[in-house]
Amino acid sequence: MNKMSIRKDDLVVVLSGKDKGKQGKVLEVMPKDGKVIVEKVNVVSRHTKPRKQGDQGGILQKEAPIYACKVQRVCPKCNKPTRAAHKLLADGKKVRVCKKCGAEI
Repeated sequence: MNKMSIRKDDLVVVLSGKDKGKQGKVLEVMPKDGKVIVEKVNVVSRHTKPRKQGDQGGILQKEAPIYACKVQRVCPKCNKPTRAAHKLLADGKKVRVCKKCGAEI
């Protein structure tokens, strides 16, 4: 299992691909595959067939996974894309901090 610095509900920006420059919130993290699902990024069309009587079929839009190496977390304080640094607090707790401004993430 890979250790990922990106977690659910982080604000991230896409670094490469068709959605380069888009920002969104992380909806799901898949550390086993090294992928994340980001809100309104990498949207694909899924053709669905009605399974039960009364169900609605058609074309649905949904977010597909994107590699975690293609996204970078955005600092909530300085609003810049940044890597995560880790800092130990006095009570022995480990927290993530912004590399650029030093704010706690």
